[in-house]
Amino acid sequence: MTCKRLMVHLELDGKNSGLLDVAAELADRFDVGVIGIAACQPFQMLFDEGLTSGEVTLADRAEIVREIAAAEAAFRQALKGRVKSLEWRSCISYAPLASCIADEARAVDLIVTSPDRGASMLDNTRRVKIGDLALEAGRPVLIVPRGISTVALKNVFVAWKDSREARRAVSDALPLLKLAKNVTVLEAAGAADQGRAQARVMDVARWLESHGVAADPVTTARGGPEATELHADLIERGCDFLVAGAYGHSRLGEFVFGGVTRDLLLDPEYCVLVSH
Repeated sequence: MTCKRLMVHLELDGKNSGLLDVAAELADRFDVGVIGIAACQPFQMLFDEGLTSGEVTLADRAEIVREIAAAEAAFRQALKGRVKSLEWRSCISYAPLASCIADEARAVDLIVTSPDRGASMLDNTRRVKIGDLALEAGRPVLIVPRGISTVALKNVFVAWKDSREARRAVSDALPLLKLAKNVTVLEAAGAADQGRAQARVMDVARWLESHGVAADPVTTARGGPEATELHADLIERGCDFLVAGAYGHSRLGEFVFGGVTRDLLLDPEYCVLVSH
């Protein structure tokens, strides 16, 4: 992947300063333009007769317009003079918000966003399901944890699984891997599969070397839940940036993630780049 343009997704009622700093940093490193985007669903309050209250609708629409304007102002203020070019987009739709943002991804090479905030019992009109976005966008998605304002690339790990998604992810991550100080291709495998796993990560390391990235091929023994062991291993090894495939499948129109991907998306401790 070459990075010529990126998109940063802002939460309407969230704190986006760190996310915007990351977008500015990446735009500066790659000398690219940035599109800012925010998305929201109108609130639906239905009464017994099945009609939506006009007053509620008008008040909600006014609040949405206010929040989008505030997000755009924050976007422009944070990035003005720091990036090659700026563009703003917004989406107000009853459709899933992840789909709205995925549609706009045709214009960019990379999407930068925050972790999924999780479901709310009261209001999900501002929630973008990052898992769905990763599966629908056709572009890599960089998930920046709240509180992080820079892309640390000292110890970058590729969570390897011999799959199409992992191959796509490592290819998409090449521009960032070329900036990394240390890169490790890591696969967790059972005892009986250690030899084959070592051959796989060595292949990936050689491929990266052919693209100018030095990487260490490493395998670890897997005895318990994959997500738990991967997380513990990455923390122990000092991971500050992770590259991984986003795995999922469609069930009755809903994307269902395996444990590893779901844990990465919901509450990462470091920046995570995922591709599907």
